[in-house]
Amino acid sequence: MLSQEYKATVVYAGDEFFIGTPPSGHAQAIDVKGDRLAAPTPVEMLLVAVAGCTAADVVSILEKKRQDVTEYRVEVTGTRAEEHPRKFLTFHLHHIVRGTGVSEKAVADAIELSDTKYCSVAATVRPTATITTSFEVIDVPAKGPHPAEGG
Repeated sequence: MLSQEYKATVVYAGDEFFIGTPPSGHAQAIDVKGDRLAAPTPVEMLLVAVAGCTAADVVSILEKKRQDVTEYRVEVTGTRAEEHPRKFLTFHLHHIVRGTGVSEKAVADAIELSDTKYCSVAATVRPTATITTSFEVIDVPAKGPHPAEGG
């Protein structure tokens, strides 16, 4: 099995700011000054990475299953250890799927496939953190033809 190497750089920009550049070349400011909140911290970026990875999988799977999804979002929460290095102990991913006639089974299956087979970020953090999931499907009635304006 061949492995693929990825390379990113992080450069100190002064005043507790860093600039991270991933392989795609899209630079991202990183702020490690506790109360400034001018850019995400590395820990915040990890939360987004876990949610983003599974979201990409779930949307792709639901599209392949021909589900009529009109809005989708993932809310992620994490708990961290009190002691340093304050690693994440748990992640909870709550998937909110809005659409017309979306199958709850299709959503559950898509989340399961992402969680157990496809999401590389989840697979990376899972050895030291527990990942749980939940979801809700909000049905939006299909828009029918507009009634004729009468007079």
